[in-house]
Amino acid sequence: MTRVLVVCCPDWPEPGDQDEGPAARAFEPVVATVEEFCPRVEVLRPGACAIGARGPARYFGGEQALAAKIIDAVTDRGFACRVGVADGLFAAQLAARAPRPDGEPEAALIVAPGQTPAFLAPHPVGRLGDPDLADLLPRLGIRTLGEFAALPAAEAANRFGTDGALAHRLARGLEPRPLVPRPPSADLSAAVEFDPPAEQAEPVAFAAKSLGDQMHAELSRRGLACVRVRIQVICADGQEVTRWWRHDGLLSSLAVAERVRWQLAAWQAGQDERRRGVTSLGGITVLRLVPDQLVRDTGRQLGLWGDSVVDDRVARAALRVQAMLGHGAVTRPLLAGGRDPAEQVTLVPFGDAADPRHPAGRPWPGGLPAPAPATIFPVPRPAVVIDEAGGAVTVTGRALLSAPPARLSVPGAPSLAITSWAGPWPVTERWWRPADARRRARFQLVAEDGSAWLAAVQDGRWQLEAGYE
Repeated sequence: MTRVLVVCCPDWPEPGDQDEGPAARAFEPVVATVEEFCPRVEVLRPGACAIGARGPARYFGGEQALAAKIIDAVTDRGFACRVGVADGLFAAQLAARAPRPDGEPEAALIVAPGQTPAFLAPHPVGRLGDPDLADLLPRLGIRTLGEFAALPAAEAANRFGTDGALAHRLARGLEPRPLVPRPPSADLSAAVEFDPPAEQAEPVAFAAKSLGDQMHAELSRRGLACVRVRIQVICADGQEVTRWWRHDGLLSSLAVAERVRWQLAAWQAGQDERRRGVTSLGGITVLRLVPDQLVRDTGRQLGLWGDSVVDDRVARAALRVQAMLGHGAVTRPLLAGGRDPAEQVTLVPFGDAADPRHPAGRPWPGGLPAPAPATIFPVPRPAVVIDEAGGAVTVTGRALLSAPPARLSVPGAPSLAITSWAGPWPVTERWWRPADARRRARFQLVAEDGSAWLAAVQDGRWQLEAGYE
């Protein structure tokens, strides 16, 4: 098993908390510092990076000495950091993020070789990073990684599918999937030369999108994918700068181009800081993408009728807007699952992998019957529903109405008679998590002016969640 050292800055925002472009540029001094101890630094995300520990540990006098030197060097640059060393990347990340004693907030946590399964065993299954398994496994009585790892591998795969099988390998302290034993002899890298040298980052980022398409096409033709991608830039003044980014088959060509743009800006800032009087890297003459750690490809979904996922003109326009406004400024709707209409469409940044919180195509007991509402309110509107006698309409715990609904009123609008209605449809969600539990009864209401609404009663209060047309 490969020994991995992970450097984690605990004060860094989590992924998704902000635009990752500025975060990646700000993290460059930390990466450059770690690069002084090992030239092959893999950026996991802004705020965390990893290196292979075996070679550097031998040179610097052991893993403990190496970790201490890295912590001291990063701290001298003004960044707080933690270091974890273990067998495999997953365990090393958990070791780096594990709580430290109050008196040693920046101490390294080193898991001895062969002790990774014991280290992982007490951690909750939520550390696997799969929200579905984090909800399902505790309901089955499996709360820790050790209990999950105790299941036979075949049963885990049969019960929880491909994602469950990969998570089971992580819980056992193994790599998530086996690498290809022998890489092909052919060069699978993709490169472009700039003549004259490119002085600005934007042309290089645009070229990176085409290179990403070329690299993915060649890997797909050979039935391969890559765990990470190496971005290599050669400058006119002879400098060569390289960075590794975690890929795992999830980075689209647009996402690769975005990371090239981040790295160009980060390298520029690093040069300005380290070399006085130098204001640029010089013109860029070569950009190269190299797939690293090849694995067998499990396939990816193309668009309808075999077309590309998105038209190249749209992709170029979206990339340009993201370059100006940030990665999260351009989003696309993604069909998802869930019981409410608002949950069934998720917005994801353009170019990112489709990973909805509520996957579509699964049974959702308690979901609404057809037709779906046309307008969904971002914030439900408070409402009042009364019966013929003027009393508030309530719903009991057994989903029984106190009286048929007769009139509907919304603040700022006149009261309307209800001409027809359907319901209630009770639903109780996340009852196993008291902090997130929710119990509602939903109705479809049609008013005398022809308007139709999706209404719900929760905690004794009526609200309008959506409208029909």
